[in-house]
Amino acid sequence: MADLIVDGLEKSFGATRVLGGVSFSLAAGEIVALLGHSGSGKTTILRAIAGLERPEGGRIALGSAVFADAALGIDVAPEKRGLGLVFQSYALWPNRTVADNIAYGLKLRRIEPALRTQRVIDIARRLELDRLLERYPHQLSGGQQQRVALARALVYRPPLLLLDEPLSNLDARLREEARGWLREFILGLGIGALYVTHDQTEAMALADRILFLKDGRIEQQGTPQEIYEQPATPASAEFMGANNRLAGWIGAVDGACARLDGESFSLWGMWRGGGPASGEALGLIRVERTRLWPAAGPGRLAVKRAASLYLGEHREHVLILGSLRLRAWTAAPIERDQVWVEIAPADLWLFPA
Repeated sequence: MADLIVDGLEKSFGATRVLGGVSFSLAAGEIVALLGHSGSGKTTILRAIAGLERPEGGRIALGSAVFADAALGIDVAPEKRGLGLVFQSYALWPNRTVADNIAYGLKLRRIEPALRTQRVIDIARRLELDRLLERYPHQLSGGQQQRVALARALVYRPPLLLLDEPLSNLDARLREEARGWLREFILGLGIGALYVTHDQTEAMALADRILFLKDGRIEQQGTPQEIYEQPATPASAEFMGANNRLAGWIGAVDGACARLDGESFSLWGMWRGGGPASGEALGLIRVERTRLWPAAGPGRLAVKRAASLYLGEHREHVLILGSLRLRAWTAAPIERDQVWVEIAPADLWLFPA
């Protein structure tokens, strides 16, 4: 299997610049997630690779096959790229059986009937659809329809799989189940997969590597653990996980540490701004790293508990600190309204405001 290379991809719609020179690679057997808010450019990248959008700049190649090169005027038609596509809307033919839906791409490629039937049966077995081949889409659950769309994309054995939010139409329980078997299935095929999503949990569960996009550019890339635990910018830090925000200014500096002074607090944290720590700053700490204590202590701030929410595996508490509203999680209930919050310097990331 060949590697995908995307180099300097640029795309505009009218006066709106959607992609501003995006470059990345995707190795065979690797799952890469494009993650970001709506309008960040992630679906446009996928559609450009698929051949559904023509970029104004940059180059797209899969191994030695060049799909697009704006400088040379190359733009290979989608059907000649041979890629597997699974979209948010499964786009199944309502008047065709599951077997016919899966076989549609093989029929277009003029695969002879006997081989076509065998390939449909093989992929249907792998996706546990073999007992549903004679049913129609309206007779299937959402999860089953999603598997049919995946089978249709894989039956002709593409070198690369492109998925655009394929689980978004499933309910929460089915999405959780689908994440596991989908990653296992793709890795078992040994092909590369590019996965578009705005769901951070989905990206972390499925991908070997995440490209976090903001305003048509890659803000940060790395493994799910790197993106979550070592955010390079406030945007990537805030997009991942649940966070508490503390605005203030830098009051003192000690090596890689800086003190954030705010309206009702003074806290040491780790400076992640690149340049010297100074001026107005933003502090971010994950909610799960915000600790609650029943008594005062070093590095703890007195807060008032405004509300508590039972969420099953944990309880979430809304806390008041001056004009700030913070959140913290605990396993056990809290009975008193006066508590102390601890924000460890190693867990507080400081960025330029």
